[in-house]
Amino acid sequence: MLGIVAAGRLETLQWPRFDDHQTEIGEFYRTAGCTLAWVRKSRPTANARAIIKLLQAADDEGLFAKDYDGPLWKDRLASLEFPNRHASESELLRFDMALTICAMRYILDLHMGRINPRLFHSAFDVEPHSRGPADFLRERIVPAVDVAAALRAVEPPFPAYRRLVKAVQRYQELARQDDGERLPASRTWIRPGDRYSGVPRLTRLLILLGDLPPGAASDKGLYTEPLVSAVKRFQRRHGLAPDGLLGEQTFRQLNTPLDRRLRQLRLALERWRWLPHRFPRPPIIVNIPEFRLYAGDAPSQKVVVGIAFDHETPVFASLLTNVVFRPPWDVPMSIQLQDLVQEIEKEPFYLKEHGFEVIDGEVASDSVGAVSAVVLKQLQEGRLHLRQKPGLNNALGLVKFLMPNAESVYLHGTPSRQGFRESRRDLSHGCIRVEYPEALAAWVLRDQPEWTPQRIRAAMVGTQTVAVKIAKPIPVFIQYGTAVVAEDGEVRFFDDIYSHDAEEEAAFEQRARNPR
Repeated sequence: MLGIVAAGRLETLQWPRFDDHQTEIGEFYRTAGCTLAWVRKSRPTANARAIIKLLQAADDEGLFAKDYDGPLWKDRLASLEFPNRHASESELLRFDMALTICAMRYILDLHMGRINPRLFHSAFDVEPHSRGPADFLRERIVPAVDVAAALRAVEPPFPAYRRLVKAVQRYQELARQDDGERLPASRTWIRPGDRYSGVPRLTRLLILLGDLPPGAASDKGLYTEPLVSAVKRFQRRHGLAPDGLLGEQTFRQLNTPLDRRLRQLRLALERWRWLPHRFPRPPIIVNIPEFRLYAGDAPSQKVVVGIAFDHETPVFASLLTNVVFRPPWDVPMSIQLQDLVQEIEKEPFYLKEHGFEVIDGEVASDSVGAVSAVVLKQLQEGRLHLRQKPGLNNALGLVKFLMPNAESVYLHGTPSRQGFRESRRDLSHGCIRVEYPEALAAWVLRDQPEWTPQRIRAAMVGTQTVAVKIAKPIPVFIQYGTAVVAEDGEVRFFDDIYSHDAEEEAAFEQRARNPR
């Protein structure tokens, strides 16, 4: 046994090398005096069979059963349970070790994810684990009365995660049922009442997805009700304006293969596994592709995030530590140089009209007139910088929420409401604009009774900048999921605006061939 552990390789495994778990495997057996964990009287234990069943069904959890020898366990069990045959000591040992290794791989993947998020998101910290997988396996799984229930303890503790698991199982079945036919393209938009040759396929697809009731009547050649209403529901679920028109974007979503949707769901599960599993208070969660913020039991709200490719909002976890009412805006130098100096060149009174002051070191000077050529040159060279005074027109609105992070990203209000009316809302320079900052401030400060809704409102419309320290900092998770499942079970998909799916999917799939 210890010889196999020392070699870090077991030839009977689908993926023979286990040197990445060598220490844990050795610890697992040494702490039990090198006895077998999954075999009694030369037969697999009930818990061995139970965990094998879970390994074989790993695809249902958004993982890959072949990573855990899923296809091989049937024959392994049969070889140990063949009538009138006694397995050799070597066979029993290799069976036991194979199950330990595969179970450990499964537990770690279920808990931490298949890939390291820091490969793609440098600001993301992987949660440390106070108990190793060997301890968990030995103390919680081997003696478990209910193995499946015991394994729930390693999964992310979010209801949204469990809803995604159910969606994975559903879309596995949908992908098997769908014939994959593509809807015929049209040079012009298809409008209600138009004749369209793709109506039969559109009807079958929307019934399969649940957007159209089974047996709903529709003319096979005309695009009419109830098909139009079903398309509107489909559009809402895919981040599109629900106008009922069949245009380029709607056709693109309709023609996305269901196995691609399944991959989106798996990646969404993977990213939930990256998040901390333990936190002292309900977290604030921002899902970038969904352009939405969730805060405990408060109503969710729209957000505006960073512009794709130029000013992407990073993925990270932090703590919300302070709320600032009527904040000034210290203009980032990149915005000053790339945007504002050009505005000043076109309109010398720009700073005065928009409430900016020029900062020289720690000294501020109001812009009382046109910006001189000397000051403009110093602004262009970055020797002076700009700050916008608090007020209704301040770019941060009337509230800012601070959460320490390497990218200096924060949540804030905004004087502009236009962005929240767009279906695609990657419009900022990286920070996150919230639709209802006053409501978020009330939720954040709900455990500090002196901050009543009336006092919050007074601070927002007052004359002074007021900074409030959060008594118990609140976890904030900025995540990226192109698939979510609402509380009512509705499955929603969103565009991969930052191309994270495209980048991370390759690593996710590759991990199945070359496990860590």
